Amino acid sequence: MPANKIELAAATERDPRWAAVVARSSEADGTFFYSVRTTGVYCRPSCHSRQARPENVRFHATRDDAERAGFRPCRRCKPDRPPVADQHAAQVTRACRLIETSVSVPSLEELAREAGVSPFHFHRVFKAVTGLTPRAYAAAHRGNRVREELGRTDSVTAAIYGSGYNSNGRFYDESGRLLGMTPSDYRAGGANAEIRFAIGECSLGSILVATSERGVCAILLGDDPEALAHDLQDRFPQAALIGGDAEFERLVARVVGFVDAPGLGLDLPLDVRGTVFQRRVWQALREIPAGSTATYTEIAARIGAPKSVRAVAGACAANPLAVAIPCHRVVRNDGGLAGYRWGVERKRALLRREATA
Repeated sequence: MPANKIELAAATERDPRWAAVVARSSEADGTFFYSVRTTGVYCRPSCHSRQARPENVRFHATRDDAERAGFRPCRRCKPDRPPVADQHAAQVTRACRLIETSVSVPSLEELAREAGVSPFHFHRVFKAVTGLTPRAYAAAHRGNRVREELGRTDSVTAAIYGSGYNSNGRFYDESGRLLGMTPSDYRAGGANAEIRFAIGECSLGSILVATSERGVCAILLGDDPEALAHDLQDRFPQAALIGGDAEFERLVARVVGFVDAPGLGLDLPLDVRGTVFQRRVWQALREIPAGSTATYTEIAARIGAPKSVRAVAGACAANPLAVAIPCHRVVRNDGGLAGYRWGVERKRALLRREATA
């Protein structure tokens, strides 16, 4: 190889961007582009075309820089179009709007046709972006509409039809799963529902664990046991709150053990109640591995709502299941620890514990 080519190759290989090209890193997409002198094209870092020889590669900050240098966009990775992740997010956002504004739930085929892709591909992309299947998202949204209608109308029947159901029977078949109780009980603030709970102590202070018939519905941390009990009462104002027995105390011990040793995992059914948006955020949080963190901006992008960073922070603050839904793993863009419902020091302790587990 001529000396000048050796020098060009060495210069490229010393550039940290070359490592991203070799790894075909999708995370580097949008941060730079590279061109190949022998083909006359420019690509994204993640392009799966045959790897170019380093002496033929140049790096460009923007696609405009690459085109001004005389290179044309690669036909395989299409760097002149939005990144694939952005395209998927846009497809899913349009599908979510369609689900939310339709009188009846659109079929998978209808959603895929609107997105211009196959049903199989659309289903996979939708779940990757939101953490939910289209059917589960539609059910969660409908559940949110039911709760809103039950709080706004004087009649359960009016709420049923106002939330998009075309028959009472179908609604009552799903009401337990959507609300965790009958609609009449929900309108009455949880009347006739039984919530078992116990308050104990863990390495982070006082801890309250509560369960419904469906699973663990609250894990609350704090310094004042009485304040934790009041918090639970505010969440279920008309429910019958029942103190735990010996068997329930063993469940609390499992949760306490998980707080102290997060690497053990918490294999318990959860009764997760929230808006559609909150549930999407909480699902994304549950996918952050122990020992890792994500920023509020990253979570917003993962759920297909990149401009909803503040709303993501609000969903984290509303999380009623400490540790089980790990909102403590979300940090600011600079890596700093933002506010935490149960105190920043507890957040710091949990992250330190997970990093050394």
